[in-house]
Amino acid sequence: MKVKILVLCTGNSCRSQMAEGIIRNINPDFEVYSAGTRPEKEVNPYAVKAMNEIGIDISKHYPKNADIFTNIDFDYVITVCDNAKEVCPVFTGNVKHRLHKGFEDPFNAAGSEEEKMKVYRKVRDQIKNVFNEMFDE
Repeated sequence: MKVKILVLCTGNSCRSQMAEGIIRNINPDFEVYSAGTRPEKEVNPYAVKAMNEIGIDISKHYPKNADIFTNIDFDYVITVCDNAKEVCPVFTGNVKHRLHKGFEDPFNAAGSEEEKMKVYRKVRDQIKNVFNEMFDE
């Protein structure tokens, strides 16, 4: 039986998309989805670029509303928002394990393109480390 994972945040354009790509990369047998409560129009281009740097392509991903997943049973629903600055979504579907792994929102990065990329890389690496530790058998 496949492990089903849903990664949630607000906009589903940065952190949850990176986490989806990273978890899929850790274990291709996992069924991994990501969604948001207020999905943006597209995946953040900085997130796509940061993921490409580590060989994971999320360019075909798109933001999805969490509501489309409420009728699916999940082994894990993982929120990745930073509680201090935003309200994490609550998923009402059937879930075995609800986890919270808070990461800073790189969307708020300021400065030059390189300064912004530095923040996206930092968050990407934090996400990678957390989920490698969690799911790498």
